[in-house]
Amino acid sequence: MSPEVLPELAFDERGLVPVVVQEASTGQVLMLAWADIEALQATLETRFAHYHSRSREALWRKGDTSGNVQRLVDVRYDCDADAVLYLVDQTGPACHTGEQTCFHNSVLGAEDRDATDITAAMRTLESVVRERLASLPEGSYVSRLHGRGVGYVAQKVVEEAGETIVAALQSRPDELRGEAADLLFHLTVLLAETGVAWDDVGATLLSRHRPTAVEPDRS
Repeated sequence: MSPEVLPELAFDERGLVPVVVQEASTGQVLMLAWADIEALQATLETRFAHYHSRSREALWRKGDTSGNVQRLVDVRYDCDADAVLYLVDQTGPACHTGEQTCFHNSVLGAEDRDATDITAAMRTLESVVRERLASLPEGSYVSRLHGRGVGYVAQKVVEEAGETIVAALQSRPDELRGEAADLLFHLTVLLAETGVAWDDVGATLLSRHRPTAVEPDRS
């Protein structure tokens, strides 16, 4: 998307268009904001997410106060040209509350959510781990793992896998859930340290389940 296409967007009577913000690496929806032509142009020119503040009637760059900037990966708009999508690399949490995403409140209770919540959980976990590895905050467990090296992280994966197996063999479901969560956490750190995303792992799994062509009967 280049500045030349901006006039094609259907701005409202205030000269604004809604902007959905999504983490490029995980697909997690981070926030909803508003932009005018000035904000969109600033975003495209600087490659950092800019918005229009409706309360202050002013241009603002995400992260100017908090440091939680959004580095631009792509800008897209929908089929009606009346909504914009920012794909970003998020530094730190996107929400002013400290949550990774502004959409952290669920209408449904945990017992009513469908099984796809594991996708949201893994995307959130991966996003947090990648942010910790990028910033290496003091006192962070991810920072300590990183400091010990990939070999140590790999050893932790083996250790957590063993504890998961023991919990399963001893029929302790509550402990099994916790150990499995620990295993997935350390595996996520290992993947991030080696440049592999969960989406890459998912693509490999799906490729193994694609139907294969049946050889013609040559008899």
